[in-house]
Amino acid sequence: MTEEVKSDDNNAPEFAIQTLYVKDLSYEAPNVPQVFQEDWQPEVNLDLDVKSNELEEGVYESILKVTATVKLPKNTAFLVEVEQAGIFTVKNFEKDQLHAMLGSFCPSVLFPYAREVVSDMVIKGGFPPLYLAPVNFDALYQQQMEAEKEGGDTGEGRIIH
Repeated sequence: MTEEVKSDDNNAPEFAIQTLYVKDLSYEAPNVPQVFQEDWQPEVNLDLDVKSNELEEGVYESILKVTATVKLPKNTAFLVEVEQAGIFTVKNFEKDQLHAMLGSFCPSVLFPYAREVVSDMVIKGGFPPLYLAPVNFDALYQQQMEAEKEGGDTGEGRIIH
């Protein structure tokens, strides 16, 4: 299903979702079954990384990599990593607007899908559900842009550590 925002003006900004997909998925529970014997007091670490590639003029692949690592006091319980991706038509945007679309808007579209994959994998692994809170990609994008201006840190797209 393609979702489009279009205008009759040939130079008007155009955005469309062409397809969404899981590009890569990894689940590890290195200390099973021992972790099931421990008290469940998890420490959750979440990393997000955003990348994009131009496939052809005005068509981009956007990739949101979500890594959730859950540790107990004695052992790592599990690690889930998903690369949720999509192909988007993003045409007739100014350079700054295009950068924001790829660095903030597209990841906002992808995150609910990645969050669902993480939750499903954790439950299938026999652990209590892990519900990732919504993420404000606009605020994170702005923080990254300010950090790049101040320190020249390009961050390789990483927006949360």
